[in-house]
Amino acid sequence: MTNPTRPSLLRKHHTCLGLAALLLVSVGLLFPLAAAELQVLPGWQVQKTAHSYKDLAARLYSAVKANKMGLVSRASATDGAKKMLNKTIPGNMVIGVYRPDFAVRMLEASLAAGIEAPIRFYITENSDGTASLSYKTPSAVFAPYDDGGQALDDLAKELDAIFAKIAAETTAR
Repeated sequence: MTNPTRPSLLRKHHTCLGLAALLLVSVGLLFPLAAAELQVLPGWQVQKTAHSYKDLAARLYSAVKANKMGLVSRASATDGAKKMLNKTIPGNMVIGVYRPDFAVRMLEASLAAGIEAPIRFYITENSDGTASLSYKTPSAVFAPYDDGGQALDDLAKELDAIFAKIAAETTAR
């Protein structure tokens, strides 16, 4: 014999689950992803600034150009979320920076290290409306490539100085 109350209980259970899911989605739409502080990892340089996300990006572009480096790539989760998902998230952008002469020297030292180019800066919007500039030092980026020897180590040290200068100019008051 079947229990006539069993299907009714299942329908109520599914209805409650559906309402809970709808509530979670609604809360997500009402309270968009909040800006979070970036975890500092080994080999990273992270600098919180007084600049806004938009201003910090413009300052980085100028500093890259002033230091005779090339802006090779730009990817923004913020722009993608807005355009593709109609979702607003805090500012988040990765900017790849390099130069052909460095690429040639890198590849001569280690073909495998080529996957690391361009070396990236990361701009994140903080919860207070300011932005942070982060990057993994070139020495840390190229550290795993033992096949590059002294030539890759020298290149990384040269790039460390350039990236530090770009970061200092970008984040200066």
